[in-house]
Amino acid sequence: MTDPTGPELPARPPRETPRSGRSGGKGTLAVVTIVHGRHEHLERQLWGLRQQRRLPDAHVIVAMDDSRVETVAREHAGSWEVHVAAMGRRNGGHLPLAAARNLGVDVAAAAGADRVVLLDVDCIPSAGLLERYAGVLRSDEDNSPDVPDPGVVGSPVVLAGEVAYLPPMPPGRDYRDLGLAALTGLAPPHPARPVLGADETRPAQDLRLFWSLSFALTVPSWRAVGGFDEGYVGYGGEDTDFGQRVGAAGGRLLWVGGALAHHQHHPTASPPVQHVHDIVANANRFAERWGWWPMEGWLEAFAAQGLACRSADGSWRTSSAPSTGGGVSGRRPPC
Repeated sequence: MTDPTGPELPARPPRETPRSGRSGGKGTLAVVTIVHGRHEHLERQLWGLRQQRRLPDAHVIVAMDDSRVETVAREHAGSWEVHVAAMGRRNGGHLPLAAARNLGVDVAAAAGADRVVLLDVDCIPSAGLLERYAGVLRSDEDNSPDVPDPGVVGSPVVLAGEVAYLPPMPPGRDYRDLGLAALTGLAPPHPARPVLGADETRPAQDLRLFWSLSFALTVPSWRAVGGFDEGYVGYGGEDTDFGQRVGAAGGRLLWVGGALAHHQHHPTASPPVQHVHDIVANANRFAERWGWWPMEGWLEAFAAQGLACRSADGSWRTSSAPSTGGGVSGRRPPC
């Protein structure tokens, strides 16, 4: 259990000096971040990016219904190119998370990037994250023996680094007070993902574990997968769908050690009742396509709270909305 007073804080270290150069390796690397609100989280992500051992060549920020994002992105950027794209809400005010990621990669590719790292706005990259992702992508392209299970030449490869969840900071303090290197000791590894050595990679056996907090791939791999399905609107399901699309395209997911991202703490609910309408609609879409239910724990928790139930055809619906269709049967009786 986390101490409610927060971690013990050392004295504030000297301000880190931004790294001065980019890797001379093959290809150009862009970071893609989608943002709505979370301006301080974006500032901290940019603080981490400025300290990368391998700086990005470009940072693409997709601002979803948020005109302030561009100011934050440009004021706190490093020496890389900054591209800001704007996107409004869709379908009754929902944030288009899947479509925003697709737009971000399109902008990055148009700017000349051939490798992309998609980093959630809540994530602060450790100093070696971009260098490690870039190195593994290059090794895979070169069919290096350092990359296990090389698979079919030309098949898509998606890299996923470790994400550790930071505890909340005490009032008035900031993660930046600690220094980037000190964040590594604040959070344990995620229990549902493998813990790897800094130079280790491992093929994922379960594509359901893919998440979009931190991952990397080449633009050709992105195109082979087809990006995210923009039929998923709002929160939930689009990550699990992307993992299935990787498999359907004959691709692989590789866990990558040495590419740690620190997830900044923010208040949330469990289950995420604020997203119940999005999760129910997206779960139905997923089940229609793949024949099984994602996010079952959340759906069952919504049902227990009277927020969602099963329709006669087996699909889920929220308690205040008509059935959204479906047809995949389940054990819970219809409501």
